Amino acid sequence: KHGRIAMLGVVGYLVTYAGVRFPGAEDIPSGFAALDNLPGMVWAQMIATWTMMEAANQDQYEGPWGTNQNALGESPAEFKGDFRNGFIDFGWDKLSDDQKM
Repeated sequence: KHGRIAMLGVVGYLVTYAGVRFPGAEDIPSGFAALDNLPGMVWAQMIATWTMMEAANQDQYEGPWGTNQNALGESPAEFKGDFRNGFIDFGWDKLSDDQKM
């Protein structure tokens, strides 16, 4: 998950450095200089979006604080954000811990 976000961030940085802008944002500079030009409401929207995405990405079997208050039983997830359901299996589960490293 984090690798894909990092790749999108690099692509976004390169695209804006090349001069491509959304309509109405032509005066915003590229790179980290753009952070100084963002209005406060944009920061508020980004933080609210990140908060909602993290809240939605919880294990569906357990509550955010580890409380199991449903009839689904124990969680099959090995870690938070583990949504594997057996539909696409690339064999990762069959590898030993040494092979995964």
